[in-house]
Amino acid sequence: MTLNSPYADAMGFTVERDDDGGLIIVMGPGADKRGRPGFVHGGALAGLLETVAVVTVIEAIGATGAAQVKPINFTVNFLRGAREKPTYARARIERLGRRIANVEAIAWQDDPEAPVAMAQANLMLVREG
Repeated sequence: MTLNSPYADAMGFTVERDDDGGLIIVMGPGADKRGRPGFVHGGALAGLLETVAVVTVIEAIGATGAAQVKPINFTVNFLRGAREKPTYARARIERLGRRIANVEAIAWQDDPEAPVAMAQANLMLVREG
């Protein structure tokens, strides 16, 4: 799977799968993602979380399921400083309706059980037809 997003391309996001086939998006380290010295900028983390939330919903509804997925509300909780090293993110759909999806996303570095940031997203689905 490719992300087909100018933002994801600019940030260098790549796609991996977990053992169950679940989507994981990886953000590698780089000066363009640096906040304070040695740490990832919060905006880069938020962008990673939003991307994984949107792509997870798009994958769940299929390529023909929605013409657009647009964020309505997006809340990020930064839990600890993210060091300059690969950062991983995955999302879980809490509710997928006809017009709205509620998604939780987490980002981590070394251990998925020790997230660096979490987000709650409400996404509007603009259906085709």
